[in-house]
Amino acid sequence: MCRDVVWPCCNPGKTGRLVGMDCPEQKNVIRSATLADANGIFELIKAHPEALISRPLSDIVESIDRFMVAERDGELVGCASWHILPEIGLPERSSVEIRSVAIQQGLRGSGLGTALVKAILERVRPLRPVQAIVLTFAPKFFARMGFREVPKTQIMHKIYMGCVNCTKHANPFTCPEIAMALELKP
Repeated sequence: MCRDVVWPCCNPGKTGRLVGMDCPEQKNVIRSATLADANGIFELIKAHPEALISRPLSDIVESIDRFMVAERDGELVGCASWHILPEIGLPERSSVEIRSVAIQQGLRGSGLGTALVKAILERVRPLRPVQAIVLTFAPKFFARMGFREVPKTQIMHKIYMGCVNCTKHANPFTCPEIAMALELKP
């Protein structure tokens, strides 16, 4: 039977704890990604074409320090990343976007996705962003962690920097992804 466990914080040299799921029959690990994980991350994202924007392998390698991964019994089964969205003229008002949350098909609902998002939130809190944002087809998943739906007009930096280059939708305001935000208090 699975039970909640506490993992050490995923930031080397930082204190903190992260609650996740542990099953005696499987060993789950949430950790920072390494360069050796890049191909596995690429394949995980590619396996979700209906829900995720594909990312070139070179982009994954360039931002590998902003990826967290989930392993089960030593196999890479999930990933998520983060990206800073600067606020021009007010860097202390910047947001963090959570991106590329992908869990191996048979493991959805296992708690690994939640553990990855919580690990990212734990990782970025010391940077003191004002909020975490997502564009998602899974609003219920993020709502369980406290994210609330917001109008896309409230995340214009994301729209301008990312959505204008989208290969799936011509207009970011007609894209069916839901914009959500979580206020991050220091």
